[in-house]
Amino acid sequence: MGLASDLRLLYHMALKPIRGKDHASRLESFYAGQAEGYDDFRRRLLKGREELHAAIDWPAGGVWVDLGGGTGANLEFVGEPRDGLKKIYIVDLAPSLLKMANRRVEDHGWKNVETIEADATRYQPPDAPVDVVTCSYSLTMIPNWFAAIENAWSMLKPGGQIGVVDFYVSRKHPEESFRRHGFFGRHFWRTWFESDNVYPSPDHVPYLHQRFECQTFTENRAKVPYLPLLRVPYYTFVGRKPAE
Repeated sequence: MGLASDLRLLYHMALKPIRGKDHASRLESFYAGQAEGYDDFRRRLLKGREELHAAIDWPAGGVWVDLGGGTGANLEFVGEPRDGLKKIYIVDLAPSLLKMANRRVEDHGWKNVETIEADATRYQPPDAPVDVVTCSYSLTMIPNWFAAIENAWSMLKPGGQIGVVDFYVSRKHPEESFRRHGFFGRHFWRTWFESDNVYPSPDHVPYLHQRFECQTFTENRAKVPYLPLLRVPYYTFVGRKPAE
């Protein structure tokens, strides 16, 4: 992928109007024109995914649900443990991204992977409870992200893990153990992403810590392609559902 592809993607991300009467149609409106080059560009923007998946304890014979899994690129970050899982569900509302996921699954010959066009706030796999649920840069695109986390909680078995990586902004007065972003950062990034219906939240981090037993948590910043002076904040979180 080169400059021409990047420019086309940037047009769809920043300038093309997003239309649709509901969340699913707006997602497809946003992604339909950029699905082919999605992975190459996002690889340079969406940091922390490899570290997130490396921090998860992948159980042999387990079941993994990737909520908002898009093109299935997250499966490549898992490596060898992926092949030992009983079942992997890639759940997304955008058919254009799932088309790319199906192509990836076929190319790799993964027999334990199934793509599901469904709402992350409602979908429940047939073999729940499951071992692992992940949300990789998807919570910020789910209007009712509270419901997505609660849905993840409900499908996880006791002791199961949730892994989340996403953009965020801090609260104005975060807890002492969390980073504080300045006034400009807190407002700039929310305004910047809003045109794409992406909503960095100050509440992701506190809510995940409240709901799950934290195992790994990091706060970082990533470079923005073609905008070298900007560093967008993102976090990674791995937690466990408490054993009953």
